Formats: sequence, C-alpha cells, structure tokens
Amino acid sequence: MNEPGLEKAMDTLQYLSQDSEARRLYEARQKYLHDEVSMVEGAKAAGIMEGKLLVARNLLATGMDCANVAKLTGLSEREMKSTEL
Repeated sequence: MNEPGLEKAMDTLQYLSQDSEARRLYEARQKYLHDEVSMVEGAKAAGIMEGKLLVARNLLATGMDCANVAKLTGLSEREMKSTEL
C-alpha cells in the first residue's frame, strides 16, 4: 500500500462503494479542502503583492526612478501606477 497509484485506486474503490449519503459527505469535505487551499493561496499571493508594493513605495521615497523600482521588485510600471505609489 506504499505505492501512490495503488493507494489512490483503493481510495477510489472505497469511495465508489459508499452509500449516497457517505458519498455526499465525502464530496462536501473534498470541496471544503479545495476551497481552503484556494483561500490560502489567494491570501499568500495578496501578501506577496502587498510586500512588493511596500518595498516599491520605500524605494520611490528614496528617489529611485520608477524603471529601477520595477526591475528590483518584479512589478511592472503599470502595476505600480495602478496602485498609486
């Protein structure tokens, strides 16, 4: 049972042999887990963007030109302009 493919096949077989209520609960849990991962990934991406914008603001405040700030932060000049840095 240490083979990933065999383990997945056993899980699928177990899933298909469940009654309809157990299957519904299983699907609801899978959806919840998927939604949770999506939410965490979205929050992570938003946090990274917020950090980049903060660094960009600080670099611009020191007098660095927009092109170099974009290069250093990985932000496009359009992204920086759209967030009103």
